[in-house]
Amino acid sequence: MQSYIEDLKQKDGETVQIRGWVDNLRSSGKILFLIVRDGTGRTQCIVSKNDVGEETFERAKALSQESSVTITGKVRKDDRAPGGVEVQTSAIEIHQVASDYPITPKEHGDAFLLDHRHLWIRSRQQHAILRIRAEVVRAIQEFFDTRGYLRVDSPILTGNACEGTSTLFETDYFGERAFLTQSGQLYVEAAAMAFGKVYCFGPTFRAEKSKTRRHLTEFWMVEPEVAYLQLPGLLELAEQFVTHIVQSVVKNRREELVALERDVSKLEKIEPPFPRIRYDDAIRIAQQKGSTIEVGSDFGAPEETLVSEEYDLPLMVTHYPRQVKAFYMARDPENVERVLCLDMLAPEGYGEIIGGSEREANLDLLLQRMEEENIPRKDLEWYLDLRRFGTVPHAGFGLGVERTVTWICGIKHLRETIPFPRMIHRIYP
Repeated sequence: MQSYIEDLKQKDGETVQIRGWVDNLRSSGKILFLIVRDGTGRTQCIVSKNDVGEETFERAKALSQESSVTITGKVRKDDRAPGGVEVQTSAIEIHQVASDYPITPKEHGDAFLLDHRHLWIRSRQQHAILRIRAEVVRAIQEFFDTRGYLRVDSPILTGNACEGTSTLFETDYFGERAFLTQSGQLYVEAAAMAFGKVYCFGPTFRAEKSKTRRHLTEFWMVEPEVAYLQLPGLLELAEQFVTHIVQSVVKNRREELVALERDVSKLEKIEPPFPRIRYDDAIRIAQQKGSTIEVGSDFGAPEETLVSEEYDLPLMVTHYPRQVKAFYMARDPENVERVLCLDMLAPEGYGEIIGGSEREANLDLLLQRMEEENIPRKDLEWYLDLRRFGTVPHAGFGLGVERTVTWICGIKHLRETIPFPRMIHRIYP
């Protein structure tokens, strides 16, 4: 029966069968040392001519990187071996000998690796990153599911914009215009009025012609929305949520963090409360550090870095000017030129990972804002119904999975945090 490499430590002295691919091979006379991976881990298999016979031994010598094999043998503990155990091989079944595998131990350029992304994801670093991504996704769902939130899947095809029309992917929908969703927020607002506290989780699309390390055209976002929640409660929810994600990774994927040479001590510090400052204070910090940004402008990546590098924890910046934020954000009653919003900036220069706000619950004020932004009513009458029938204060945010994983892993570019990234000029493989 097949055993998985991740379970071999519990099988010391047992005869097992593992199925996988050759990661590396070296020879020492009558003994071969095969490093085999099966997706759950890597282990060393000792192949002796005396144990498997001369014919099998000679065939095994021809194995190369990514050749596929089934190994039968006895597990024995060895702290020097990968994973703390090795397999004394008694039989090998060779399924295919891979030749001329394109990704070798030498350095390859980014374009080459992205062209071979379907193979690149087999590498150790990519294994670690994508396992951490999977843990982030698991922790996201755990956080909301164990707190009574209902997952409500929002549509990918929509008839209206949420974040502005300049970054929409348009398609024909049986003779009508339709768009790939930028956000599920408007729909989870409707769901929050039905169920109280909800979240949606799925792919979103932005037609931004950006080549920065912080942007993808297709990315995953989780968006909670809560009825009767206002900005103070939203800030608490956001910091509890991010803390849960980070500490889940630290607890369950420490081995992968170490493989990435991540400074785990920086992640272990991520605990509430997070620092909170207002937009105007953030502007002053950026200006004091040499930025030419002026009050009324939105932050770009350089300003986010200048401000957030003052803190070891994620920084929550609130009360942005309403002209740089979306039409649905509630204005601050103490200063109508500001909105009750939140941007969470990850430390170490990784930029915004959360954007959210209290929503405008007043129909007249929402209509006024839509008129200011030249947003047509006809496509959003259903959304306006939420203010006509039982409107209440409510709030929510969106967290980008790839940006969050980039920060947690401590890597440079978020294109490595999704199995098959979609960027400007890249839709293959």
